[in-house]
Amino acid sequence: MPEELVRADAWLEQYPFAYTVVAIVTLVSVAWLANWLTRHVLLRALRRGLAATSLRDDPVLSRLEVVGRLAGLVPALILYGGVGLLDLPDAFVTVVRNVCAAFIVLTIALAVGEALELLNALYMRRPNAYRRPIKGYLEVLKIAIYVIATILMVAALVDRSPLILLSGLGAMAAVLMLIFQDTLLSLVASVQISSNDMLRVGDWIEMPQFNADGDVIDIALHTVKVQNWDKTITTIPTKRLISESFKNWRGMRESGGRRIKRSLFLDQHSVRFLTDEERRRLDRFALLDGYLPAKEAELEAWNQSVVGAGRDAVNRRRVTNIGTFRAYVERYLRRHPGVHQGMMLMVRQLAPTSDGLPLELYCFANTIVWVDYEATQSDIFDHLLAILPEFGLRVFQHPSGADMRALAAGTS
Repeated sequence: MPEELVRADAWLEQYPFAYTVVAIVTLVSVAWLANWLTRHVLLRALRRGLAATSLRDDPVLSRLEVVGRLAGLVPALILYGGVGLLDLPDAFVTVVRNVCAAFIVLTIALAVGEALELLNALYMRRPNAYRRPIKGYLEVLKIAIYVIATILMVAALVDRSPLILLSGLGAMAAVLMLIFQDTLLSLVASVQISSNDMLRVGDWIEMPQFNADGDVIDIALHTVKVQNWDKTITTIPTKRLISESFKNWRGMRESGGRRIKRSLFLDQHSVRFLTDEERRRLDRFALLDGYLPAKEAELEAWNQSVVGAGRDAVNRRRVTNIGTFRAYVERYLRRHPGVHQGMMLMVRQLAPTSDGLPLELYCFANTIVWVDYEATQSDIFDHLLAILPEFGLRVFQHPSGADMRALAAGTS
């Protein structure tokens, strides 16, 4: 067998081009075989070994992203070292080694980036990690690593020292930053938007300073296009999404519920204690079953504990129409089919204003579709406005022209 190889080698030396082709094909085949063995044998064995441990269910550690990145070093190292052992032209050897060196730097940089992502994922498992996140620091470190790797790759490809390249870039940095200032700012903004998942195509955002209120339809390097609800298109510079605030409604869409936060402004002159007849009349409401007796028992127990409670009615606590109405509204929302029962739900009074006493409904509709949401909200307030007189309450409303004419007619 060795003699046959010697003869084949001697025969190929008579044909330099054929010898070069065979040598290159052989080297590439060895590198491909090493890459196949590394990825399909070594990595598969590591995954099987990991599957036998307690880490198999870990979604972060079980992926072996760092090892997968480093596996690309094997064929590059074989090509880098093997090309020098063959009788090939010096120029070809130099080009291959430069390309392999650049690929090795790139692979190591990507592996370090994956290692930093793994570090951040492991750190976020700490109970208090949300108080002091390190993702921003790791992002800066990754950018620095990628910049250094880029310089080393360019230096390897042009076969020059990185120091010479840095000295040349230093002189051009100021000019480049001045010319491409907007591009660089947009690039940094795009990286931050994508890495922090701040914006996606299809998100509903609001940015009043640009009159933007609608869905994102395109995210480019320099601009983000928003289609407003009136079908107009607003173009926002990408860098402004980092330097200024905007509202993203994605959380609402992902939660499955949309907030209802609206107040009924009640006439404060209609607020009063309930009479016995009114209490008996309100017992007809199924939603108030058990409320009035329980409330009266609670107030009676409190009244008995207050000195002088029996001497005058002014010393006693009594049931009010607004308190009963508030309980009715809360129970009504608890049973409404369009209200999300798994989210915050409350009915509260706000501070009195010159426009009346606000009774605020704070709950979430169980839909994110705008039309259905508005229908649910309108249905709730239609009912509450119609039922208000049953509790002896009135909605506050400023006098209109008709009111003034009726008043003038009554006094004439």
